[in-house]
Amino acid sequence: MSTYTVINPATASPVTEVALASLDETDALIERAQEAFPAWRDVAPGERARLLRSFAAVVDAHLEELAQLEVTNSGHTLGNARWEAGNVRDVLNYYSAAPERLFGRQIPVAGGIDLTFHEPLGVVAIIVPWNFPMPIAGWGFVPALAAGNTVVLKPAELTPLTAIRLGELALEAGLPPGVFTVIPGKGSVVGERFVTHPLVQKVCFTGSTEVGKQIMRGCADQVKKVTLELGGKSANIVFADADIAKAAATAPYAVFDNAGQDCCARSRILVQRSAYDEFLGRLETAVGAMKVIDPADPASEMGPMISAKQRDSVEGYLSGVEAAFTGPVPTGTDGFWLPPTVVLTEDTTIPVWREEVFGPVVAVMPFDDEDDAVRLANDTEYGLSGSIFTRDLGRALRVARAVESGNLSVNSHSSVRYWTPFGGYKQSGLGRELGPDAPNAFTEEKNVFIAQD
Repeated sequence: MSTYTVINPATASPVTEVALASLDETDALIERAQEAFPAWRDVAPGERARLLRSFAAVVDAHLEELAQLEVTNSGHTLGNARWEAGNVRDVLNYYSAAPERLFGRQIPVAGGIDLTFHEPLGVVAIIVPWNFPMPIAGWGFVPALAAGNTVVLKPAELTPLTAIRLGELALEAGLPPGVFTVIPGKGSVVGERFVTHPLVQKVCFTGSTEVGKQIMRGCADQVKKVTLELGGKSANIVFADADIAKAAATAPYAVFDNAGQDCCARSRILVQRSAYDEFLGRLETAVGAMKVIDPADPASEMGPMISAKQRDSVEGYLSGVEAAFTGPVPTGTDGFWLPPTVVLTEDTTIPVWREEVFGPVVAVMPFDDEDDAVRLANDTEYGLSGSIFTRDLGRALRVARAVESGNLSVNSHSSVRYWTPFGGYKQSGLGRELGPDAPNAFTEEKNVFIAQD
């Protein structure tokens, strides 16, 4: 039996061994999910809603346990981990209303009645990344279950512990065996089999754009449905008329949260030239004041990188690039730590500006006017998130409409709310997650015409 040693990224010490599923084991669990599907599909809407609320209550009773697991496994700060566990609970409660609200329509036609129905797909596969293991899992499996599908879920090899525990809690809450199954394993084994297995009707993948393209190609062989939430290189646009103190004070948390390992990280900051010097001075103060300490400390604001490999990858982007200033970092301790780092540039071709670094690095560039800001913001293959700081409401609306991004916030850095849709433009993804319509993405719309005669 193949196993994986889970490592605590804050200390570089082993935590536990996790068994990795083989190809045969993966097939057997997918087949079990298919066997469980007809009964789950036919559960009365009110009863399926009750089971999801029961699942939410069980998660709520284990919030601190789940949070501590995430701190240990992922190096997330305790505050973030508690929020993430609470997010799973809240998403379960939100979509527990969906089974009784999967409405079809009656469409006027001649000669009869026309009805539409939303029918569940069957077995849905969710592939979860290592950067936000709990919430991203919930964003996929919860609306899929609410719509009447059964789910198989593969956590990232690096961060499987909270997903495994959620699978156990689902059974404790009363979900029937086979309805929600967590399958730890390698992407080349479990993830690949999700793509190729004919019983899997849809794959939801969150991760790198490169791997997302491979999954999309694989799903094409069976014309299999796919949702992709991929990379980002989001812009934080600060106009001179903005509250510069607020923009500078909040900017570090928009990129350095989770050590920059966030597809929504505002890793490019565009500042109007007349406010550039003031912004940089305030930004340096804010970055220097960040609490980059043991993530188990409730005061921690940034933890370590997930692995030595990821740390080395990020350091590669800084090779030959001069950092304008950095924040603190723990010394005399093991673990995969990097300081929050700020780079200044007016060169749009350098990798640290163009590529998704996925670490605690931000590049800052001046711009001249509104058109220049939009041009620079859109000069990327990605389009996931972003922020706009201005006191001018008209400008905020113009720029928000002009920036090619799926999720934008004005005078804030909010990206993901479970009750609003989330997804990207261009190579940041395909489809949308969350929001009131998410369960429909796990259904087929069926049209039925009934003749009067």
